[in-house]
Amino acid sequence: MSVDVNLSFNGNTREAVEFYAEVFGIEKTHFMTFGETPSHPDYPLPEEAKNLVMLSRLNIEGSNVMFSDVYPGSPFIAGNNISLSLVNADMDGIKAAFDKLKVGGTVVMELQETFWSKLYGGLIDKFGITWQFSYDDGSKNM
Repeated sequence: MSVDVNLSFNGNTREAVEFYAEVFGIEKTHFMTFGETPSHPDYPLPEEAKNLVMLSRLNIEGSNVMFSDVYPGSPFIAGNNISLSLVNADMDGIKAAFDKLKVGGTVVMELQETFWSKLYGGLIDKFGITWQFSYDDGSKNM
């Protein structure tokens, strides 16, 4: 189990990731864009979102740091663009932590299966900290 840091950017994620990779001497990384995700007829992807980064990840000195652009129309406030991710291969552990952290907080996305994870969800806890939860058994390469 790990707790990873998520950094959100306002359209300049590629630049930030390339900068941090150079600073820390990290080799080439992968960028998944919103345009590369499966389409959903109820949620058409705006043209301006297609080339924005949905996910990139660097391992900096042993810690996973994930990067993404905010989705068009989503609020971006510098300083509030950091969240924590509980990443685990134990679905029961994810569900238990989610259920405890949501008390007094706000669920942003109920735990559910997505195209990138068998179990994913998000919430803001009662202290205003944004959490993401993701099942990861190590079989995905991202």
